[in-house]
Amino acid sequence: MGLNSILLVDDDNITNFINKRLISKHLENPKIEVALNGEEGIDYIKDNCNSEDKTCPELILLDINMPVMDGIEFLSIFNKMDFNNKENVKVAILTTSSNQKDVDKVKNLGDFEYINKPLTEAKLKNLLSKNID
Repeated sequence: MGLNSILLVDDDNITNFINKRLISKHLENPKIEVALNGEEGIDYIKDNCNSEDKTCPELILLDINMPVMDGIEFLSIFNKMDFNNKENVKVAILTTSSNQKDVDKVKNLGDFEYINKPLTEAKLKNLLSKNID
């Protein structure tokens, strides 16, 4: 079984474009949605993860530094959310931030994969090998 649905939560449209192309090369017909900040990401989950006729993302690639709501606040809210099959949703941090404070904040919020941008084929293959049954 492969991943069918991915949510990119990143405010950089160029990064999102590149990541969508890279992911599409490695997965067969994935549904890739984009949220430009954490608030849009949370709204997407609320709208899609408790509905039988909509698709909840199986993998979320989350940036840390974004306007409106950053990745840390997203994780804080996400951790408190309750929705169908939440245990099947994996979150990976994909960011340029190597700031130890950010790394520590993420670790305090859970056991999330932490990947430094840019997403490369090698990093994606490694991530997918951990997230595909």
